[in-house]
Amino acid sequence: MNPDHEMSVSVSDLEKNFSEVTAALKPKEAIDEASRCLFCYDAPCVKACPTGIDIPMFIKRIATGNLLGSAKTIMEANPVGASCARVCPTSELCEGACVLNGASRPIMIGLLQRHATDWAIRNKRVLFSPGESNGKSVAIVGGGPAGLSAARELARLGYYVTVYEAREKAGGLNTYGIVSFRLPQEIALWETEQVEALGVRFKYGVRVGEDISPEELSDSHDAVLLAVGMASVPRLGIEGEELAGVYDALPLIEATKTKPLTGEFIGKKVAVIGAGNTAIDAATCAKRLGAEQVQMLYRRTEKEMTAYDFEYEFAKQDGVEFRWLVAPKRILGQGGRVTGLVLQRMRLGEPDKRGRRKPLPIDGSEFALETDFVIKAIGQERHLPLIESFGLEHQGGVVKVDPSTYQTSRANIFAAGDIIFGGGKTDAMVVDAAQQGKRAAQSIHESLQGLVSTA
Repeated sequence: MNPDHEMSVSVSDLEKNFSEVTAALKPKEAIDEASRCLFCYDAPCVKACPTGIDIPMFIKRIATGNLLGSAKTIMEANPVGASCARVCPTSELCEGACVLNGASRPIMIGLLQRHATDWAIRNKRVLFSPGESNGKSVAIVGGGPAGLSAARELARLGYYVTVYEAREKAGGLNTYGIVSFRLPQEIALWETEQVEALGVRFKYGVRVGEDISPEELSDSHDAVLLAVGMASVPRLGIEGEELAGVYDALPLIEATKTKPLTGEFIGKKVAVIGAGNTAIDAATCAKRLGAEQVQMLYRRTEKEMTAYDFEYEFAKQDGVEFRWLVAPKRILGQGGRVTGLVLQRMRLGEPDKRGRRKPLPIDGSEFALETDFVIKAIGQERHLPLIESFGLEHQGGVVKVDPSTYQTSRANIFAAGDIIFGGGKTDAMVVDAAQQGKRAAQSIHESLQGLVSTA
């Protein structure tokens, strides 16, 4: 620990570290950038967007000064389009498909999307209206991106929609689990307000399976959509995990978005276990909370890490260090607090059934790492008790659905978002969850209106 560093940083100094790191476009910059667009016919950027936003249209409306029309075009296709403007891996999606790649540089689609939706937020515009009531009701369990998207679509189709949300606010990962310097909480809450403005009712602090049974839910609604996402971070299952100074990544991130910042990490050493997007967020959080050294520890190599490339680059720019092919064996402590971490070196074996090379321990390779905090970011568990209380078919907590309708093994029970996402890939993107919510809503509508068979 560097005592000079600890003395030179105060808690008030930390607050600016959690302001958005990417500056918004100024009005003239936005118009100039929009004017670069070729407005392609059959645009590849649209095909690369999971929600199919008409990107040339929203950019053309920015170029002509129609910011309301631009925001409507974005949000029509993507009910969480303001959040996605900030968190989508645009270099891998729309911007990666831009025809200007190579010739010059791709259009800054993400920043233009943010420019239009920020205008709607600042001007408190309600973008859509509810449909004429059709007398039917739908329950949505979970108010994250998939649940919000489905609720918005169903309300516009005339359904009476109730969202059952266990937390005190909706938005899911966007509200609680993505760092403020990438996605401020007020952005996700504005998207919730857009859904509430359509007459959707939110029941906060209600846990389905505890406060209301699945039977009550299905009996009192014409259809149910499960969109609860993922559960808590699993245990490492190693000695010392109960010591003070061991954190789960998501509660740590949430605390920086919902509570006053503290100086707990100032001048300290932090070890983050994992190499996904949440691990990156936890590591950069720790660094911005004043940690002197942050190391990310991963049992595979850089090639196998699941974090987006832009996240990885951002973490390196923030001063996060990476150690590959190491796995935690036990956490060391003194006086009930973390003092270090014993690691074992690994090597990669043959690919497993999912195609990923399996990490194998190297005998006699253990070594100790001095650290003050250990942050676990090794994925999340599934909502098995909830899934089983509904009597749904699943595989390891991944609910089985008809891929074309999102219908589960029970009639009039549908599912979307992370609860149906699995198979050894990375977690679903926010934009994927939004699209699944939209498609599930359309399937619910078709089922309840007798447009398709649910047999």
